[in-house]
Amino acid sequence: MSAAPGIHARLQLARADFVLDVDLQLPGDGVTALFGPSGCGKTTCLRAIAGLERARGAVHVNGDVWQDDARRTWVPTHRRALGYVFQEASLFAHLTVQRNIEYGWKRLPAAQRRVSLEHAVELLGLSALLARMPQLLSGGERQRVAIARALGASPRVLLMDEPLAALDAARKAEVLPYLERLQRELRIPMLYVTHSADEVARLATHLVLLRAGRVLAQGAPAALMARLDLPLATGDGAAALVHGRVQAWDAQDHLLTVGFAGGRLHVTTPHARAVGEEARLRVLARDVSLARSPPQATSVLNVLPACIVQIAPDAPGQVMVRLDAGGTALMARITVRSQRELGLAEGETVFAQVKGVALAD
Repeated sequence: MSAAPGIHARLQLARADFVLDVDLQLPGDGVTALFGPSGCGKTTCLRAIAGLERARGAVHVNGDVWQDDARRTWVPTHRRALGYVFQEASLFAHLTVQRNIEYGWKRLPAAQRRVSLEHAVELLGLSALLARMPQLLSGGERQRVAIARALGASPRVLLMDEPLAALDAARKAEVLPYLERLQRELRIPMLYVTHSADEVARLATHLVLLRAGRVLAQGAPAALMARLDLPLATGDGAAALVHGRVQAWDAQDHLLTVGFAGGRLHVTTPHARAVGEEARLRVLARDVSLARSPPQATSVLNVLPACIVQIAPDAPGQVMVRLDAGGTALMARITVRSQRELGLAEGETVFAQVKGVALAD
């Protein structure tokens, strides 16, 4: 294993119910999501990278060697340039928001400070909260303070262990835009543990699927989410990720038009977006129906020609259909009867009627 740019982790650690055995070659920037069911090894992997668990192997982060058993190298956690955000904010109850944020920053030599406290506070929208005590904060505010405290250590990598899992939907919606902003403006790589497909769709630039302590697959989220042999592409939550650019905004109808390789999609949203801006869309397979010919006089605004790439069994009485729309993967979850009566087979051209589209970003 080299110390080249990127995050490289080869780790082995026995647990009571599984053995963590991974060899990760991750990008040195962006958001890498570690995704899988509870007990698959996501948190164990993150803790081993942080040095909180003593696994066998090696950990290199953008040229820094934190562990290399072959060379008898081990850097303790407190000397690794990382920030760690837990599921619970775990703020110091006796310290104000400002003093919580300053905690790690004050312990760092001035020459190693790459993130100013002022910048962290501004990025996370905490200026009005600095004098408050943690018990007076909402759940979302506490997590934002925890993230700012982690940034105070000027980390080379930010490790986030299901940071939104303890929040309700409203508080999650409050925090997510701040995470996106952090990635855009600070360019600090994040390893993000989650079991939420929504968070993967919105945040991830690289995806690692784990099962029973081993890597099931890794790569671009859009590609993995549409692979019918992987668990993300099954059930009610199966969805395709579409990358495009805003072509138009209709203020009267609150309708956004997003162009992508396979055509364009219309999305209802109360918020305007600038023409030319990048957009990430999530299209649930259950919201896509298929037709042999272009539908006439339909209320569905989004109709796209597509080619059937693969058909696989899903739930009883249903199949999942992978589609190619101009090079972009889509999926449709339809009944076995519909497949039979339409005579659908791989390689045929159909028209995908997309009843619902959501902005993932």
